[in-house]
Amino acid sequence: MGKTSDLTAVQKTIIDTLHKEGKTQKVIAKEAGCSQSSVSKHINRQAKGRKKCGRKKCTSSRDNRTLQRIVTTNPFKNVGEIHKEWTAAGVSASRTTTRRLMKDMGFRCRIPCVKPLLNKKQRKKLLAWAKDKKDWTDAEWSKVMFSDESKFCISFGNQGPRVWRKSGEAQNPRCMRSSVKFPPSVMVWGAMSSAGVGPLCFLRSRVNAAVYQEVLEHFMLPAADQLYGDADFTFQQDLAPAHSAKTTSTWFKDHGIPVLDWPANSPDLNPIENLWGIVKRRMQYARPNNAEELKTTIRATWALITPEQCHRLIESMPRRITAVIEAKGAPTKY
Repeated sequence: MGKTSDLTAVQKTIIDTLHKEGKTQKVIAKEAGCSQSSVSKHINRQAKGRKKCGRKKCTSSRDNRTLQRIVTTNPFKNVGEIHKEWTAAGVSASRTTTRRLMKDMGFRCRIPCVKPLLNKKQRKKLLAWAKDKKDWTDAEWSKVMFSDESKFCISFGNQGPRVWRKSGEAQNPRCMRSSVKFPPSVMVWGAMSSAGVGPLCFLRSRVNAAVYQEVLEHFMLPAADQLYGDADFTFQQDLAPAHSAKTTSTWFKDHGIPVLDWPANSPDLNPIENLWGIVKRRMQYARPNNAEELKTTIRATWALITPEQCHRLIESMPRRITAVIEAKGAPTKY
């Protein structure tokens, strides 16, 4: 008595013939020389147009389309709010059914990506910048020292509202939150290149041109010596007021350091943002009790960043440029 997969062609023919004659499965199994369960499985596999068993669905295709339209139109609503709006449209279904159908449609509850909003002028300049840099090689990008500030808080639990979206919709504008560029918080300055990371600077006060030039003098220059030695490099910074001040431009000219032109309000184009993300993910379970413990944790985590990680991020710059061009200057996933 073999399994269904062990049935021979002759046995299958006998089963099919006797089944068409209306013989019982017990008789068919005896004639074919196999188990009754094998006969039953073979007949069920051959059956066409057989109705599915189980409870009848409580919603129609039209009801399901209504649910999908509600979720798509209001992706930031929770299940309870979506269920209430759906049932108000005349659908009789439980909250559990609502959640299950949303999952079947491909929706998952995720933390929304945060992207800066760009106006048309900024998008146009970003696109022009990307087209100008599209032919840069990995070797050229490796000569750039990327820098940025980032906010670190003692608590990492406040992640804001979640959003309902499908796979591949992380960068869809309707599934994203707008970010505030300069939230009130303690900031950390850092720099990186394809050779690794430089020392961190914890900013104790609001960064104006004078404070920023102190950061450049005492942290950027040592980082350049550490990462480039005597080789030439280009410094990257965003267009924050302290960075674009005339006195800061004069400082770079006096020190003979070229500065890479950079599009406004485009933090995600900077690979150091990925490093900040790595550090914060590694720190998500850390619970420092005060600012000093937080600084110690940040320094220790920053020190774990390897040159290989930095090199891979620098190598991603051509792909980031291509993504900007394909998106015609819109914020996208780099």
